[in-house]
Amino acid sequence: MDTIVMKFGGSSVASNEKLKTVANKIIDLYNKENNIVVVLSAQGKTTDKLISEAKELSTNISNREMDALLSTGEQISIAKLSILLNSMGYEAISLTGWQAGIYTNNTNQNALIEKINTSRITKELQKRKIVIIAGFQGINENLDITTFGRGGSDTTALAIAAALKAKNCYIFSDVDGVYTTDPNKVETSKKLSALSYNEMLEISSEGAKVLHNRCIEIGDKFKIPIITKSTFNNKPGTVISDIIEENTVKSVVKKDVSRISIVGNGIIRNVNIIKNILKIIEYEKLEMLEFDVSESKISITFKNVVDDEVLNKIHELVII
Repeated sequence: MDTIVMKFGGSSVASNEKLKTVANKIIDLYNKENNIVVVLSAQGKTTDKLISEAKELSTNISNREMDALLSTGEQISIAKLSILLNSMGYEAISLTGWQAGIYTNNTNQNALIEKINTSRITKELQKRKIVIIAGFQGINENLDITTFGRGGSDTTALAIAAALKAKNCYIFSDVDGVYTTDPNKVETSKKLSALSYNEMLEISSEGAKVLHNRCIEIGDKFKIPIITKSTFNNKPGTVISDIIEENTVKSVVKKDVSRISIVGNGIIRNVNIIKNILKIIEYEKLEMLEFDVSESKISITFKNVVDDEVLNKIHELVII
């Protein structure tokens, strides 16, 4: 029987109605004779709300106490989903990070996972329970709660998938995959069916809010396919794996207001693309501070703000 890890982000679990959608996706894979482990983020804007409320109380909050506070958001999510699944006739159990055996270093707010004791998870899976784990959190050697930083639930999911030798790890959110550029800015953006770990890491490092960098590194190290999909439709997502289909440009990312990056394996050898990008920069009379080319990325930092029209033009030029 295969084990599958499913992670759902904050927008996917933001309300009771959305939790029902999540439950049905879980049940669908469970009924196909899979062991299911679910990792959840806090509901909606819960984390932001907790941070804001804490800052109303003090301007000097210790990282330890902030971690103790923020970890409660995920605990609410997992308990609610477990209650729902059990009410639907499917045995489920919620586990906090420490109950799931996730041990970290002593760095609060940005902890690193050092090991996972999977005995509790495995025991519950053997009973055919759906195991629901709080993302973003673990416990250190002092038995203090630690958290992993923004996007840390992705890292929880991949780390658990690696520890359990899972077949796949699904990352569900309110978008149905990875696009060639921000679809909110460029109408002609296209969804990518596949990316290599290296390409995805470059895209994430340039500010695309798709996956936590550390989760991609774990996926690459343990060769676990990462499948990004939408919670709210059944469209095919994007598969991130070690398979590289071709040396083509995959993504154009605008970071902040003055940096644009073009990502794709083997881009350093595509002289025509580099020449054409430089022509656009010259035509638009843009002043560059840096123009860096590596094996899989071109990064251009401009002196002044770059508007989205430049992003659009570069996207049309390099995405086939």
